[in-house]
Amino acid sequence: MPYWQLFYHLVWSTKNRDPLLTPQAEKHIYGFLTSKAVGLDGVVDTVGGTVDHVHMVVAIPPAISVAQFVGRVKGVASARFNKSGISTGRFKWQAEYGAFSFDAKRQSNFMSYVERQKEHHDEGTIIPILERMTSDHDGPRSMKEVPPPYTMDEDSWREELMKLDAPSAAPA
Repeated sequence: MPYWQLFYHLVWSTKNRDPLLTPQAEKHIYGFLTSKAVGLDGVVDTVGGTVDHVHMVVAIPPAISVAQFVGRVKGVASARFNKSGISTGRFKWQAEYGAFSFDAKRQSNFMSYVERQKEHHDEGTIIPILERMTSDHDGPRSMKEVPPPYTMDEDSWREELMKLDAPSAAPA
C-alpha cells in the first residue's frame, strides 16, 4: 500500500429525513457504520449526528473510491440493523451524500464539529456547507469556494511540510 493521507468529512441522511436515529438505534447504526468502515481499511476518527442524519470523519485508503466506500458503509449498516430485530420499522438511507476533504492540520476541527452535532443543531451553530448532502443543481456538483486566507510563501510552506516528516513526528 502506498503512503496516504486522505481525510474526509462525510454526511448523509435517513430516507426522507425520517427521524430514525433514535438513541437506541443510533448506537447500533454508528457501530455498524464504524465496523464496515474499518473493514474497508478506513480509519474512523468519529461518527456523530442527529435523528435524521450522520456525519463521519474518516481517512479512506486510495484503493477504494469515496462513492464505493460510502455506499458500502451505508448499505451494510442499514442491512445489519434491519436484520437485527432491534426495531420493527425499516431503516433506510437517502441515496445522496456530501464528501469534504481536508488536511491533517484541520482534523481536530472536523472531529469536534461532528462530536458536537446535537449541540450545533440545538443551538443553531451548524456550518451550512458541512451539512450539505445534495446539490441544488442536476447531477454531481463540486463546491467552488473562495480559497481560505491560508497562503504561505514557498519557503514557509516547504518548512511546514518538512516538519511533518521530522523523526519526532514519525510514528513508531
